[in-house]
Amino acid sequence: MRELNLAKGYRALAAAIIISVFGNGALAQDAPRIVTVNYPLQYFAERLVGDAAEVVFPVPEGVDPSFWRPSISDISAVQSADLILLNGAGFATWVDRVSLPRARLVDTSRSLEDQFIVTESITHSHGDGGAHSHEGLASYTWLDPTLAIAQAEAVAAALTVRDLAPAGEIETRLGTLRAELGALDTKARADLSAAQGVAMIATHPRYQYLARRYDLSIASLEWEAGAEPTADEWEELDALMKETGARILIWEGVPPAAALEAAEALGVENVVFETLAHKPSNGSYVDALGAAIAALSDVARHWPGN
Repeated sequence: MRELNLAKGYRALAAAIIISVFGNGALAQDAPRIVTVNYPLQYFAERLVGDAAEVVFPVPEGVDPSFWRPSISDISAVQSADLILLNGAGFATWVDRVSLPRARLVDTSRSLEDQFIVTESITHSHGDGGAHSHEGLASYTWLDPTLAIAQAEAVAAALTVRDLAPAGEIETRLGTLRAELGALDTKARADLSAAQGVAMIATHPRYQYLARRYDLSIASLEWEAGAEPTADEWEELDALMKETGARILIWEGVPPAAALEAAEALGVENVVFETLAHKPSNGSYVDALGAAIAALSDVARHWPGN
């Protein structure tokens, strides 16, 4: 009898282990997975889907998502996703060179095509990203909160159609997100009114939609984010300052301290304005965009003539 009870006990234990291992594995495998091509879309998707799905932005930190070169394993992981959120407007050039399941692709800026900004043709390189051209369209659409709202709405529609979370929950979360982005836009319009008419220079052409939305005058250089500018690049900045009269320099990433000091020596005020293609160093998309706009507004407000 004792042996029989022990046998029953072992069978029960084995069954529990099987359920634990295989059951939990099945649940993890069945969890929907969403892949995005930049951080803002990851942020929107996470806000809208809650815990109902895993949202992945696969580009490593320090790599420009616009020109990322995914490995074979990266491509395989993207191809297996339940939903792939694209930014559109020519962002993430790797998408055009990879075979992806069309039924799972969603271009979140498709409804904005009549609002795209056409850019000039400038060819240069970004580290390991190879040579590329900015000819075509400005792609950092999310720096205009009103366009970000439209992209968030496209994400919500994609989640709802694919039943990746309860429709009512998605709609409620979208309402909250829409209100936050609307409030950010309202505050930005008020804050940046002081910057209208103030000539500025950006270290990279990424701020076109921000400039158009808030009527800002921003000329652009072609500097590498986070790198120490070369002697030729400093000369280029000096020439552009003389041409435009600009005395505010917008950095897309935090540069070396020596670069900030050298810029100040040329007579410009420095403003770090992260473009948010990657997750910001502090806070969320809404927090970081609001903080960057406030910093730019503060510098412009205290500029002579304001």
